Amino acid sequence: MEVILMEKLPNLGALGDVVKVKQGYARNYLIPHGKAKRATPENVAAFELRRAELEKAQADALGKAQARAEKLNGTTVQITRKAGVDGRLFGSVTNADIAEALTAQGFEIAKAEIRMPTGPLKAIGDTHLVLALHPDVVTTITVSVLGEQ
Repeated sequence: MEVILMEKLPNLGALGDVVKVKQGYARNYLIPHGKAKRATPENVAAFELRRAELEKAQADALGKAQARAEKLNGTTVQITRKAGVDGRLFGSVTNADIAEALTAQGFEIAKAEIRMPTGPLKAIGDTHLVLALHPDVVTTITVSVLGEQ
């Protein structure tokens, strides 16, 4: 199925690109979330009329994401969990826990913006994580997991 992208999506394309995707991906995710529209001649013409407005909105979102990245860059978050003698946690620290801790510090972060390539943190120590605030904007924070007996 061919769709017109209404915003830049990583690994898919930029605003206004007509790309071919699987039908389920388009019907279940892209179209309901407003990230794309079917690539019919009517929708292509309507998109071209709104292109400047959509590009301005995307530029505003990029500017806001860059401002958030400057505030967050180098931030350290401390999370305390119960741990064993060997330094392993009895549970784990997930992206939801990190997002909650950052929100408590006054930052607006969604858990989907936190990239954890190795999965949840399961040991005491400092870990550098990447936050993807926008497809073009990434920043790094440090998560310090402390153990309590």
